[in-house]
Amino acid sequence: MSGQLNLKNISDAAAKDIIDLQQKITAFHQGKMQEERFKHFRLTRGVYGQRQLGVQMFRTKIPFGQLNTQQLIRLADVSERFTNGNLHLTTRQNIQLHHVKLNDSPAIWAQLAEVGVTARGACGNTVRNITASASAGIDPHEPFDVSPYVYATFQYFLRNPICQEMGRKVKIAFSSSEQDSAYTYIHDFGFIPKIKTINGEEVRGFKVVIGGGLGAQSIIAKTAYEFLPADEIIPFMEAGIRVFDRYGEREKRFKARMKFLVKKLGFEGFMELVEQERPALKNQKVAIDADALPQPTLPEISHLTNSKAHNESKYQQWLTANVFEQKQAGYYAAKLRVRLGDIDAETARRFARTVKAYAADDLRITVNQGLLLRFIRPEVLPQLFNELDELGLADPGFDSLADITACPGTDTCNLGVTNSTSLAVALEEVVREEYPHLINESGMLIKISGCMNSCGQHMIANIGFHGSSIKKKALVIPAMQIVIGGGVDAAGNGSIADKVIKLPTKRIPDALRHLLDDYEANAQDTEYFNDYYQRYGKRYFYDLLKPLADTEELGEEELIDWGQSEAYRRAIGVGECAGVAYDMVGTIINDARERILLARENLDRENWADSAYHSYSAQVIGAKALLLSVDVKCNTHKGIIDDFEQHFVQEGHVQLETDFATQVLRINKQEAGEAFAKQYYAQAEQFVSTVIEFRREQLKANGGDDQEVIGNYYNA
Repeated sequence: MSGQLNLKNISDAAAKDIIDLQQKITAFHQGKMQEERFKHFRLTRGVYGQRQLGVQMFRTKIPFGQLNTQQLIRLADVSERFTNGNLHLTTRQNIQLHHVKLNDSPAIWAQLAEVGVTARGACGNTVRNITASASAGIDPHEPFDVSPYVYATFQYFLRNPICQEMGRKVKIAFSSSEQDSAYTYIHDFGFIPKIKTINGEEVRGFKVVIGGGLGAQSIIAKTAYEFLPADEIIPFMEAGIRVFDRYGEREKRFKARMKFLVKKLGFEGFMELVEQERPALKNQKVAIDADALPQPTLPEISHLTNSKAHNESKYQQWLTANVFEQKQAGYYAAKLRVRLGDIDAETARRFARTVKAYAADDLRITVNQGLLLRFIRPEVLPQLFNELDELGLADPGFDSLADITACPGTDTCNLGVTNSTSLAVALEEVVREEYPHLINESGMLIKISGCMNSCGQHMIANIGFHGSSIKKKALVIPAMQIVIGGGVDAAGNGSIADKVIKLPTKRIPDALRHLLDDYEANAQDTEYFNDYYQRYGKRYFYDLLKPLADTEELGEEELIDWGQSEAYRRAIGVGECAGVAYDMVGTIINDARERILLARENLDRENWADSAYHSYSAQVIGAKALLLSVDVKCNTHKGIIDDFEQHFVQEGHVQLETDFATQVLRINKQEAGEAFAKQYYAQAEQFVSTVIEFRREQLKANGGDDQEVIGNYYNA
């Protein structure tokens, strides 16, 4: 089947990924791979189940949202050939393709890989796409360009064995300046660039924050370092991820993010474990070449077909709200609103031609589902505006009150409770038609998520909404939870919104009117919206909106969600990153065998550190298999290590030269050089052989029947 794919013009690593995906799809169709195990595999390859049966969402992984026009055109072509012809820009600076047939996903990946786009680690329990300020490299306020540091981090953790099968995902962000336009404070690892003079030399480094996150329990990240030299950021992340992999929760998905581990261990306890991992790191320092990324190709502008804007009034608004001067003298950047983050294939191709004619061949997807053009000469701005306007990409008000962020919600997502996108369109109409003077208001942002998981980042909105429902006897009313007071202020200080009140979703436009009217009536001159909110307090806003919560009298339209034609029915699927799996102990032992093979393969390639981590995983997975065979829960690697010692070593079922923790955790005592990697591999190979033999005797004793176990335990 893999012979049908053209893999000639892509890297060996990408080809291996794509062939592996195709083989697993075949095995799944043939009944040789259980559905939940296949789900776990495909997620880490960017293939995510949709709400609609029989189709998938295919997510790319685009570090810091950087695209060139060749890549954009290829994405457009692929979307038209294999999907519904739409490119969806996300708050993680990715592009998603929807309504993908599972069997087409290897071909999609192969065609994208030809232009350097991957899907590896785009979903699943991996290091996800690494985001950054779209203005990185041109930001007048930045100490230096963070883009090469983001790309180096992306490359380091792509396919890295320490982060392919964690308990949950890890999200990383780099802001270009202390204004924190990348929202580092809600990330597992966040980085803000700084320059410090050390021994008379200017040294590049970063303020580092850890343990932030959104979702049902949003937490602001804690500061790990006010300044960490740039060559130490990757080793710090590796050590932190190793701790998360070993100690992080795996049974209870809602407690499995790094923010909860930091809370459980305490910040000091977490950092102490990070330090314990440092001796074993692949690299104690990782120097990052600040000039590693090639300079963008700039257009050669020989003549202009028209030097005047077709719509002068709109053009002036666009210049004021969407255009800024770069730190490079004589060049400007243009921020483009993309409604709901959706751009069709033909528009994308025409847009790519416009970019090549007037700007650098270096696009950036923004964290609010928009696009940024760079290195534009001032004399071409009118003609650029004209062409963008024809494409529907020149609306003023980028990242403003009228530029509403919304996840796809119930359009495609299994977890969606209510519709995000149609509500976003309705609210935008309210702002544009009734509050036109606020269109460019950048201190008041609206964000909508279809559920509490915050893919639309509602908890960092000044005014946010997430999908919910209200029960009234036999009726179920589509609703939105309103949150207020999130976001980043002018000084770069981040805050999390407060949950204020839940209202029927059809009343949300009126709720917005109440909030805007009150703000205009009672805010002090130039008062930031969040300061106004804090001055009046949560109770004031609850009372302001409470009349809209009365459901004694409901209109028929209030029983129908936005964008729907029938009465609302709450139908929530299982999130693809969760999922309970049923598996056999023997299958888990086969996983341990796979890790041994990978450890051997990396030994042969002299990848000592990677080999050692596969050997570590083989031992933990082997121990887990035997624990599950006697019905012992497995929810963290550290728990597996301790429980195996108690139930198998101390009770004399398995003989080891030392206690199991000492044997396995040798991995964090020294750097994995050649001698250690070979010795550790031999130990792991022997242990897995012991596990296999023990299981064989177990099966003989119980009549040869393998045992079914709960997948939540398996995830550990």
